Amino acid sequence: MAIAASLSLLYHGVQHTSLQSLAVFSILVPILYILINEFVRASARVKGLKGPCGLPLIGNLAQIRTNAAEQYRVWSKAYGPVYQIQLGNIPVIVVNSAAAAKVLFGQNAQALCSRPEFYTFHKLTVAIQIVSTTTGTTIGTSPYSESLKRRRKGAASALNRPSVESYVSHLDVESKAFVEELHRYGKGGEEPVDPMAMIQRLSLSLSLTLNWGVRVASQEEDLFTEITHVEEEISKFRSTTGNLQDYIPLLRLIPFSRHSKIAKEMRDRRDKYLLTLNRDLDERMEKGIHKPCIQANVILDKDARLSTEELASISLTMLSGGLDTITTLVAWSLGFLSQRPDIQAKAAQEIQMMYGQHQPLCDHVDDQKCTYVAALVRECLRYFTVLRLALPRTSIRDVTYNGTVIPSGTVFFLNAWACNMDPEVWSDPEDFRPERWFEQPDAPFFTYGMGYRMCAGSLLANRELYIIFMRTLSTFHIEPLCEADWHPLRSNLDPTSLVAIPRKYKVRFIPRDEKSLLRALVE
Repeated sequence: MAIAASLSLLYHGVQHTSLQSLAVFSILVPILYILINEFVRASARVKGLKGPCGLPLIGNLAQIRTNAAEQYRVWSKAYGPVYQIQLGNIPVIVVNSAAAAKVLFGQNAQALCSRPEFYTFHKLTVAIQIVSTTTGTTIGTSPYSESLKRRRKGAASALNRPSVESYVSHLDVESKAFVEELHRYGKGGEEPVDPMAMIQRLSLSLSLTLNWGVRVASQEEDLFTEITHVEEEISKFRSTTGNLQDYIPLLRLIPFSRHSKIAKEMRDRRDKYLLTLNRDLDERMEKGIHKPCIQANVILDKDARLSTEELASISLTMLSGGLDTITTLVAWSLGFLSQRPDIQAKAAQEIQMMYGQHQPLCDHVDDQKCTYVAALVRECLRYFTVLRLALPRTSIRDVTYNGTVIPSGTVFFLNAWACNMDPEVWSDPEDFRPERWFEQPDAPFFTYGMGYRMCAGSLLANRELYIIFMRTLSTFHIEPLCEADWHPLRSNLDPTSLVAIPRKYKVRFIPRDEKSLLRALVE
């Protein structure tokens, strides 16, 4: 009996000790992990640069989950135009002024020519099914390599000024179709419409026509629905702040099976339509019946020597660029202009001075001769800055700024939003004034990025936007359904998104001269 009691007492003592040890272990291990991780984070910070340190483990991530570019601009008032933030374990240099951007991204263009490889988008987790090969990455998201140099050279030859001139007939067809859709779906101004689907069709058809020589003639086509949905889903994986496992290694232990499933599905669906588009172009080229397009130009450029995967990367660049930048900028602009009849009237007057009162569709070969509309386009690009944080860079060698050595491998953010709103450049950056580009025609401009990795398609984008604005504003008076605030921050539909998207809205497109419009569309 005594032995049994002793054994029972010993058992309960051991059990109690084990539970105590387990409790102590469960407390000490996380504390030890946090302490070690804080030492690692502190060691990674760039010596000599100020900036907010943030919280343990997450750094500043909680503070920049929404409207990150604006928060960076606010911090620049306290820490200066160039400072560092802490995104989880990764220190990031944020550049917030035009002068600092000129020094860092202009004078150090080659040193800042690469992109960081994020765990989510480039490596082994949720996006592996999308971007594990060159096929899945655009030129803009690819790290620096010999392959990237070949792709950039091929894209540059297909997007230079002579090449853009050869695509003008495509701009004519698609912008005219856009005007026709606005008139048809809006029932000649009688019915307010949400123009987003028409803008998406315009952008997608331009991208497909320019890149493969094929059109999407209607938003009811299956190809339109498929591509817009797939590309929208894939773009969610590109967020520089939304994927927390990029910055917090501990989160990589959590399975993301649902996201991996979506990623694989989107990759398979994207591959299917890319294969079809490429095969159809190859067949037309063999028969000699293809129209001038970027993909054909690159294929026929014997000096380019691009692989199939590299050609696909150029295609994806054109596709995502059109759907992101052009679509979003036009959507912001039409909604904003509906609240500014004064600017609409000024633009229409300037266009009529060039083309007369009864010619609603301007000449498609007009290369930005209407200076007011060209300035209006530029002001919309500045004011809304749809890609507010230009895609991040990584330095491939040490960079020195104001005596501080920033080591190779450091991540840099160009805050294009803050640079476009720089009070050192503009006395009234918060105001929307196209006239500012007459007053300061050579002012710095950051919407397309800066330096080696700036957008290669800026010439083409400006030409597209100009003819879209010319034909829309000369044809219609845009009337709002209700009064609305169109400030770039307050009207942002999703402040966490990489691309700033305007909220949903409806407007009326009222023809200025319906008889002339119908005649022009028929002709």
